[in-house]
Amino acid sequence: MIRLAADENFNGDVVRGVRRRSSAIDIVSVQEAGLSGASDAAVLEWAAREGRVLLSHDVSTLTRFAYERVKAGLPMPGVFQAGRSVPVAKAIEDILLLAECGLDGEWEGQVRYLPL
Repeated sequence: MIRLAADENFNGDVVRGVRRRSSAIDIVSVQEAGLSGASDAAVLEWAAREGRVLLSHDVSTLTRFAYERVKAGLPMPGVFQAGRSVPVAKAIEDILLLAECGLDGEWEGQVRYLPL
């Protein structure tokens, strides 16, 4: 099972829904990690150190920083981008599927978009 991190502006309803549906999923928010207000680059660095795939709505800048890490040969355990228009229930279902069926390292260097 993969470990997840929710970006600072990621929908809290989705995070709470994932936690309610599966207590086995290891998901932590950037705020819980003490990184409120941190730059995208710093959040990606932290996620890489922690081995956590990052959940985000920020397709404009975070994706660029993620690919810059890959290009530089730096670890980037993966990013799951969920557009703000994705219904909460659909986002929860897709994240549960990815987390429960995914393997550690499977999403290294990749950015994936929800819904699946």
